[in-house]
Amino acid sequence: MKYKQRKKALILLADGTIFHGKSIGKEGSAFGEVCFNTGTTGYQEIFTDPSYYGQLMVTTNAHIGNYGTKEDEVESDDIKIAGLICKNFSFNYSRPAADASLEDFFEKHNTLAIADVDTRALVSYIRDNGAMNAVITTEVDNLDTLKKQLADSPSMKGLELASKVSTKAPYFVGDENATYKIAALDIGIKKNILRNLTSRDAYVKVFPYNAKFEELEAFNPDGYFLSNGPGDPEPLVDAQALAKEIIAKNKPLFGICLGHQVIALANGISTYKMHNGHRGINHPVKNLITGKGEITSQNHGFAINREETEANDHVEITHVHLNDNTVAGIKIKDKNCFSVQYHPEASPGPNDSLYLFDQFIDLIKNN
Repeated sequence: MKYKQRKKALILLADGTIFHGKSIGKEGSAFGEVCFNTGTTGYQEIFTDPSYYGQLMVTTNAHIGNYGTKEDEVESDDIKIAGLICKNFSFNYSRPAADASLEDFFEKHNTLAIADVDTRALVSYIRDNGAMNAVITTEVDNLDTLKKQLADSPSMKGLELASKVSTKAPYFVGDENATYKIAALDIGIKKNILRNLTSRDAYVKVFPYNAKFEELEAFNPDGYFLSNGPGDPEPLVDAQALAKEIIAKNKPLFGICLGHQVIALANGISTYKMHNGHRGINHPVKNLITGKGEITSQNHGFAINREETEANDHVEITHVHLNDNTVAGIKIKDKNCFSVQYHPEASPGPNDSLYLFDQFIDLIKNN
């Protein structure tokens, strides 16, 4: 019955290319930058990851929704992707622990999704031509208007999105009697990052994206954390100024993903928009300090300039991505500061990089 009710839908790319599919339920149009994630599991975590705000997500795994959804398997309070594009959408699920179907989850959060798309062809096209703006729509007879709206959509390059996902007011996570106090800047923070910090005996105060150093310092934290998040890091001038002050005072500082890019910018290293980014849970990284390899969870469309990093006497490259040799981690020489481009909290996995949270706590202990 549901299959018969589904309407024709399509993906219109900024260059005019069209891919066809069918709607899951909700009708209308959704705009964003189209990108793809190669993970075979963890779709609920992906859809609720604030780093994906403003993006149309193509899932390369053939089946999406087959294990349903669960209330505690989220990285934020609602769906953050602009819309979903998939091959086979499972209206039914078989996991006893699930609370609801993925269809119900999308209906609850009023998010557009389309299926029956040739995702192999679409991903291949993005790989060749790069990530670009697109619209997914059930308004298949309204293409002229959609093309005009798509042409007016802002590019992800230069787009500040942290303010769209950050908390409006500070809040606390964990036990106030914990051994360590950490001030975290929310530029798109994931719940599992906070879980990893509190599980290591830390009490965390989370601050809005534009908080000043004095506000964080007033908490009297033992360490500072800059979170992941969406959009271009260059417009985040307040976060860059904050990072500079923390580093200047030589306080323990750990940055992940967007936070990593902010730390690089604070040290005079530029960032750039990647051709199609890294998004998945199988990205190989080498730790140059230990010589060990890690399989990592990644989600970013920007990276820091490797040549400028190598030329910076104050910065050391600690991790590299083995697929394309991009910078995956740095530390500031003679300072209590390090960062990584990937996601060590990696919910639902893999867990090769969890040691980075222990490294942060050790940095606090030894400071």
